[in-house]
Amino acid sequence: MLETLLLHKEQPWRILTKHVSKRCPQSQLPIHKEETFQFPKCTGRRSLVDNFFAAPIPSNIMSQRLGGGRIKQQQLNIVDRPLSKGKNEVSSSAFCLLFSEMVQYSQKRVSQISELETRLQDAGYDVGVRMLELCCYREKNCKRETRVVGILGFVSNTVWKVLFGKGADSVERVTEEDRQDEFMINERDPLVTRYISVPKDLEPLHPGAFVAGVVKGVLHSAGFPARVTAHFVPSSQPGPNARPRTTILIKFDPEVMQRERSKS
Repeated sequence: MLETLLLHKEQPWRILTKHVSKRCPQSQLPIHKEETFQFPKCTGRRSLVDNFFAAPIPSNIMSQRLGGGRIKQQQLNIVDRPLSKGKNEVSSSAFCLLFSEMVQYSQKRVSQISELETRLQDAGYDVGVRMLELCCYREKNCKRETRVVGILGFVSNTVWKVLFGKGADSVERVTEEDRQDEFMINERDPLVTRYISVPKDLEPLHPGAFVAGVVKGVLHSAGFPARVTAHFVPSSQPGPNARPRTTILIKFDPEVMQRERSKS
């Protein structure tokens, strides 16, 4: 990598730094890059060299001070840059159209309702595995959860906000003594069921099986194997237009609960 410094004719405090390199013999693509730095005007007894070392260096360039006052600059690799969160806004119409096509595609290739829910859950499982990795890279102080309460809070807050733009309505634990390993994530109006009406011949079907698959993928990747299903629960609000709320039921494996009891 050859580095040259050129002084501007009219503004001597402006320095153009050019990085020149030969073509890559494998790809035959030019890999040169030019960076322009704006330095402050020399005032008083400050020389051009003083301004050069006092000027800020862009964030996408790493600098290493060498002997003799020289600075070695190196362009950051794309892997070393922080992962951008981007715009967390997606058209709900586009999502519902895509999800509807996915449900219809799966429905044409199954003969039973249980097989259709399995297909939707498998599709959501792959999303959940990638969602855990993405959320961990985006979080600055991300740590590996080892407790059931911690991983449920991560799913109902962090993952839910990335998926739906808000946290889950509530997280509850089943109060029955013989079902202490079961938890529920409640959602009044999930996006996957907002514009979908299940026909009478497919009433046991719950489109939220896709969300259950996402939760299952996150839990399994985090080391909390569980059986996750989606269910309709009648609404407590009276009225003909009252829609049932969705409950994601999570039943952890015995090894998870045994590990939880050993840490308490």
